[in-house]
Amino acid sequence: AIPDGVVAFFTSYSYMESIISEWDGMGVLRQLTKHKLVFIETKDVVETTLALDNYRRACDSGRGAVFLSVARGKVSEGINFDRHYGRAVILFGVPFQYTLSHVLRARLEYLQTHYQIREQDFLNFDALRQSSQCVGRVIRSKTDYGLMIFADSRYNRHDKRSKLPKWIQQFLLDAFLNLSTDMALQHVKQFLRLMAQPIDQAALQSVLLTLDEVNQMNPRPEQNSEVAGEGGAMLTEPSSA
Repeated sequence: AIPDGVVAFFTSYSYMESIISEWDGMGVLRQLTKHKLVFIETKDVVETTLALDNYRRACDSGRGAVFLSVARGKVSEGINFDRHYGRAVILFGVPFQYTLSHVLRARLEYLQTHYQIREQDFLNFDALRQSSQCVGRVIRSKTDYGLMIFADSRYNRHDKRSKLPKWIQQFLLDAFLNLSTDMALQHVKQFLRLMAQPIDQAALQSVLLTLDEVNQMNPRPEQNSEVAGEGGAMLTEPSSA
């Protein structure tokens, strides 16, 4: 149902490999490859770069592709999937850090001692920041669009959703929470049908800024501030895991 490129993020390489193995046994991958080519991020930078190049070629040719990657990996932190390279992004799980890391333990102790920031508060904030970074790969301009699917029931909780950026929260309506697969598919079809309609040029002019307006909004060099704006569509569904 989703055209062009689809990007999926998993919380770790081991989790991604276990899901891929399960999908293979269930015949999911075989069905998927009938409609799109499938590429996978690895720990090897050269292999991943080659996979990304081929993924983009598949999207450019109209064949469509799926890219399976890992949160906190190369793809989640530096690669954009704007326009037809990312019409949907799926995040499987909540990307918490590995808490047995000696470096992380030292950082958590420092934050607790000097800033009274509790361990769980920091871990939650960091995980949701990483979540927003992953799904934000597909929305890179005001005129871009894409589906964002949080495939984990924990995103239904207010303490998780409230830590996501405002531009994401505004699309997390109650109607899009705790969806079954069938319900999510209906929303996907409705959204893509709407996006396929011709653009109203008059309405477009009312939301796009002129060059003069952009220059007026830009802060002076000595000011330490930012002007940013993004938009997108949001869907969530619970995970079976």
